[in-house]
Amino acid sequence: MNVIAATLIGADGSAQEIKYPQTRKTEQTDDYHGVKVADPYRWLEDDRSEETAAWVKAENEVTFGYLDKISFKAKIFSDLEKAYNYPKYSAPQKKGAYFYFYKNDGLQNQSVLYRQKGLDGKPEVVLDPNKLSADGTTRLTVFSLSKSGDHAVMGFSKGGSDWQEYQVMDMKTLQMLSDKVEWVKVSGAAWQGNGFYYSSYPKPEGSALAAKNENHQVFYHQIGTPQSADKLIFEDQANPQRFHTVGTTEDEQYAILSVSDRGKGKDGNGLWVLKKGESKFVPIVKEITDFSYGVIENVAGNFLIETNENAPNSKIMLYNTVGAEWKTIIPEKPEPLQGSGTAGGKLFVTYAKDVTTRAYVYDFAGKLENEVKLPGLGSAGGFGGEKEDTFVFYTFTSFTYPPTIFRYDLAEKSSVVFRAPEVSFRPDNYETKQVFYTSKDGTKVPAFITYKKGLKLDGSNPTILYGYGGFNISLTPAFSPTRIPFLDQGGVFVQANLRGGSEYGEKWHEQGMKLKKQNVFDDFIAAAEFLIKEKYTSSEKLAVQGGSNGGLLVGAVMNQRPELFKVAFPAVGVMDMLRFHKFTIGWNWIADYGSSDNAEEFKAIYKYSPLHNIKEGGRYPATLITTADHDDRVVPAHSFKYAAELQAKAGASSTNPLLIRIDTNSGHGASNTKKALETQADIYAFMFANMGLTWK
Repeated sequence: MNVIAATLIGADGSAQEIKYPQTRKTEQTDDYHGVKVADPYRWLEDDRSEETAAWVKAENEVTFGYLDKISFKAKIFSDLEKAYNYPKYSAPQKKGAYFYFYKNDGLQNQSVLYRQKGLDGKPEVVLDPNKLSADGTTRLTVFSLSKSGDHAVMGFSKGGSDWQEYQVMDMKTLQMLSDKVEWVKVSGAAWQGNGFYYSSYPKPEGSALAAKNENHQVFYHQIGTPQSADKLIFEDQANPQRFHTVGTTEDEQYAILSVSDRGKGKDGNGLWVLKKGESKFVPIVKEITDFSYGVIENVAGNFLIETNENAPNSKIMLYNTVGAEWKTIIPEKPEPLQGSGTAGGKLFVTYAKDVTTRAYVYDFAGKLENEVKLPGLGSAGGFGGEKEDTFVFYTFTSFTYPPTIFRYDLAEKSSVVFRAPEVSFRPDNYETKQVFYTSKDGTKVPAFITYKKGLKLDGSNPTILYGYGGFNISLTPAFSPTRIPFLDQGGVFVQANLRGGSEYGEKWHEQGMKLKKQNVFDDFIAAAEFLIKEKYTSSEKLAVQGGSNGGLLVGAVMNQRPELFKVAFPAVGVMDMLRFHKFTIGWNWIADYGSSDNAEEFKAIYKYSPLHNIKEGGRYPATLITTADHDDRVVPAHSFKYAAELQAKAGASSTNPLLIRIDTNSGHGASNTKKALETQADIYAFMFANMGLTWK
């Protein structure tokens, strides 16, 4: 390969030359509504080719050659291991006499599934995923117990893939049966009787990354039979890009089918019901629009349904199956509804007030009984169980509050700590504050700022600004043990709650989607400007970070305001906005982004697409792009093409490194603990080295 050479200040402070591989260009050009757009690196979309493999190898040699020269990288990894190395538990799930839970001793690659009789019983291992693969990258993705608790569906993912394989365990012997269901995707396992519903795609031809992901089918699998005997329950070949997923009510009397059509730009779903013993699904909501509907539970043959129909912050309704009548039982509130569930004959509902959780208990008629008092401002989730339960578990966390499991007694209406983590640091040494800054159009946007107490606002603090801003996903307060060593180095972590998420309901989401996507980038840029103005940091000490849709965010703001940031970390990003819908599950994102097939939407997308707005001879922040070879959600071609274009156009002119780190046997996120810690160590090392700092 030929190379592009650039002289940079190396991680050790001395001048060093980085030689980027020069990626072969082709004459590929496409016409979008009369606009000619070059795509010279399209060959990198073929993940199976020898040329792509050689390119990946050459890029990784440059990147790891650079990272390995950072003298304090090993110290960072050691600090991260120490911070991460404590037992981590999930909230228990009760089924019959047993309580099931996950535990990671500290540095295990995968959490282990345990169970115990009663709350004080001796734990026994149900399944240890660490024994399923030599490199620890096989994950347990689904654990679904039958109503009796005699069997469970175990779902497995290999190497970070979104594809899953289902097996069935006999819970009396803890032995796997012969059942095996393959090519499962966008699915749960919904039990009914002696089998379960699941959703899958036809087996792809060739590479899983090249699979079309079309014709999502619902099957019913009966225990003890081969997959070839599974009964096809539902498919819609006339609409191949629809999702079809099935859940069952707790009494297993109803199967609930949700149908979405996001490939056609529709953000909501239809809802159908199949009564046990009958053969035909009956519509509750027949037409798919931008409204969403989710069945919470069956109450005497009627359904509690959470919906945002004419209620951007969502409400809860009761649907009468006999008269097909709707009745609102919990009206929309000023705060967005965050989640809902049932247990012990009660309805638990959580709301988000300025991105922090409030939890309430209602009866099934919608009468408020009481608020669940939480330990502070943060995020809480759980609050689910079965009808006969007398208590429920929930988990509470915040930026400086490690995930703690609480037990809520329904009769006493009070919570007690069930299990608190034993961490090696003092949470009261750190603090988090919520601020509200003003975006370009005057919108007030919230952000959380976390740092070690005693921080001086002199503009010298290394700062990570993290964002997402899309798909109705809210970035809530959450604890990360790998953040603590960074804070101990004087670092500041900032989480901005950009438009496009669900922080303030559907209206907040709509303000950051399709033709209004630029609002998200403006919100992020305004956050950076606020941090600099208030002297938390400066442009020379500011890093921006985001993954997936957040990777798109980082790529877009790098193009629009490259001088504002010193370091950028676009992870597994959607970088080619003109072709994202042509890969694997990408068509699903049209509902949020729009599509280049639409002339008006093309104009908006083309204006910010990270791949298509890189400036020739531009001076970009020090950039470490991260992706993985098994990412079959946002395929690595996005990052491959973006890295090739960035290096070709700005590699020679930039005084900062422009690198791509391609993980192996991982997917849309690290596939095990070791890989996650290695990636995080490289990120911190790259950041500090390019800010002229040393990790002490």
